[in-house]
Amino acid sequence: MQIKMAKHRAAASIFTLALVLGVFAATPTVVQSIGVCYGVIGDNLPSPSDVVQLYKSKGIDSMRIYFPRSDILQALSGSNIAVTMDVGNERLGALASDPSAASSFVQDNIQAFPGVNFRYIAVGNEVSGGDTQSILPAMQNLNGALSAAGLGNIKVSTSVSQGVIAGFPPSAGTFSASHMPPITQYLASTGAPLLANAYPYFSYVGNQAQIDINYALFTSPGTVVQDGGNAYQNLFDAIVDTFYSALESAGAGSVPIVVSESGWPAGGGTAATASNAQTYNHNLINHVGQGTPKRPGNIETYIFAMFNENQKGGAETEKHFGLFNADQSPAYPINF
Repeated sequence: MQIKMAKHRAAASIFTLALVLGVFAATPTVVQSIGVCYGVIGDNLPSPSDVVQLYKSKGIDSMRIYFPRSDILQALSGSNIAVTMDVGNERLGALASDPSAASSFVQDNIQAFPGVNFRYIAVGNEVSGGDTQSILPAMQNLNGALSAAGLGNIKVSTSVSQGVIAGFPPSAGTFSASHMPPITQYLASTGAPLLANAYPYFSYVGNQAQIDINYALFTSPGTVVQDGGNAYQNLFDAIVDTFYSALESAGAGSVPIVVSESGWPAGGGTAATASNAQTYNHNLINHVGQGTPKRPGNIETYIFAMFNENQKGGAETEKHFGLFNADQSPAYPINF
């Protein structure tokens, strides 16, 4: 959940040569699923029951939470909001090494809340270093525990940053992280999607000499990158299609992508204004229903984040990704 500016800038540098300009050129499309990430690193946020009511009042049908919390899960019970729930990075080692830990996790955090509409379990968010070796065995143990509990319909995946891919143009995308091909091949065997965090904002701020801000905001007037038969008019599509090419190169081309985070800060740093944040998220909502040049069709997407979180660490922008302020007033006008 902690999205560190430096980490995302490093990941964004992969695209320095590729992501130069772009355009948003589409009529608004009906989106089958736009979710919003519900972060809780703040001391002034509304109660979970109020948060669930806010989601429902805005017609937001999907939520991502970053660790199990009983009061949130209780508030979600009966709401029919589809939930993506992270296990928490600190649990990976235990879940990987001990199948009984996975069974306990499922019993305590999923079976105990039968009224919650769980869609995905994310085994780690942007895991790095040696902990990456725990992702796959933890996924396997959780899948086994879910199947044993009769909950095999809940898909198990992991959420990754742009730092795991490299390549330009998008058709040349590969995984730069060695732990990814086995994970994606396993996803192909289970029918689960890859959860990918895609941030044009961080690519832009890390490479302003090469990337025009209009490319990042979906507002440039024409095609910039022609990749075979695919014309790229915005940075979001280029990032997502680089992920798709990486999946293909890893022998996992059947795996769909769910964009598990994307957003733009409204304050605290370069180009972080309410106007830019509104433009990006409005255009994102309208765009994802049509898909990318490589994969037309709806892209299930989660905006980061529901609230400004006043206790987030890292760069100041981390505190300003919210669609709403802590008092539930809109940070800027947005329509779902």
